[in-house]
Amino acid sequence: MDSSLALLAKGYSYLPDRRGDSGPVVRARLMGQHAVALQGPEAVRFFYDERHVERRTALPGPVLSTLFGHGAVHTLDGPAHRVRKGMFLSLLTGREAVGELVGCVTAAWDEAVTSWSGRPSVVLFDEASRVLTRGVCRWAGVPLEDADAVARDLVAMVDGFASLGPRHWRARQARDREEARLARLVEDVRAGAATAPAGSALDTVVRHRDADGRPLDPRTAAVELLNVIRPTVAVCWFVAYAGHALHHRPEIREQLAEGDPAYAVAFAHELRRFYPFAPFIGGRAVTDLEWQGEPIPSGALVLLDLYGQNHDPALWGDPYTFDPRRFLERPPGRDELVPQGGGDRAAGHRCPGEDVTVALLQALGPRLARLEYEVPEQDLRIPLNRIPARVRSGLVMEGVRVPVPVAG
Repeated sequence: MDSSLALLAKGYSYLPDRRGDSGPVVRARLMGQHAVALQGPEAVRFFYDERHVERRTALPGPVLSTLFGHGAVHTLDGPAHRVRKGMFLSLLTGREAVGELVGCVTAAWDEAVTSWSGRPSVVLFDEASRVLTRGVCRWAGVPLEDADAVARDLVAMVDGFASLGPRHWRARQARDREEARLARLVEDVRAGAATAPAGSALDTVVRHRDADGRPLDPRTAAVELLNVIRPTVAVCWFVAYAGHALHHRPEIREQLAEGDPAYAVAFAHELRRFYPFAPFIGGRAVTDLEWQGEPIPSGALVLLDLYGQNHDPALWGDPYTFDPRRFLERPPGRDELVPQGGGDRAAGHRCPGEDVTVALLQALGPRLARLEYEVPEQDLRIPLNRIPARVRSGLVMEGVRVPVPVAG
């Protein structure tokens, strides 16, 4: 029987619940196709080996039409992928590039919180999405006429990629709007009617040439610009999760507010491990394979269970307890902590913006911890049958006050 509806109904817990005593793989029929799910550091290395699994043919059309965009780097393999991926690595890795982006976002945050104190209440998820939109677009050289509208579109693309009905159609409409807007911007830059700041994401995408030596067409350039901007704005999920964690663990809030950089990084890693983000990622077997004695036929869907691995007791002691201290004892292994995928970032499909996510949470976590506010009665549940999961209320804060620095 096809289990697609069961997957949609159970969400993040579907694969971990199926694993049980099933051995090294979980088998299911999804979207009419034979699917095999794996987890663990060795599975990560197996999955990201292009001799075993390719991504190009595995991403469903609805996901491309909402989250990634048709023609995106996620749909490429081999040399074409490595050249396109190099463009993202040039923008999103390295201390200077990451620091500039974090600086733009923190400046937008510090500017925004002064207005929160004059309002009866704010929703952290919504406010963080606007802050991140303003910051990343300023850094990317992308002009904003209506930051709130763009933030809503960017959130909608992420919020509707794995749903049916209204959320999905809102995501498609949002992508259509933003792709059209950015494609016009790319055309204007190339025609000399608009300016791209030298070295900015806009400038880099406009000038990029693929493995065949050709520049990106305006629509594909818009898709890849969104694949820089959209994942940065998606950090608002983790900012809301940070508010959730600090509300339930006030002792962590006190320690985070002290500003110890090592603790702030550990807090960022634990947010990404503990809270649900991507449930799994998929590829397709390029030939008949075998994993720990289990056959995987050519053409089968191969899923890497990210949520299951991030909560695997064999990797994480007491995995359903939120405790940043686990990452003070040792940094996460490359193929152990996989909230945004695993493998080699330079050669494989691992998210090139992972350093950005950690750095943003390292900067915004202590800022949030130092704010003074009340959390009124609200629905703070995070249903695992909703993909992507999120705090139901968005984390409502009342009476926000920016603390006055103590002199001396």
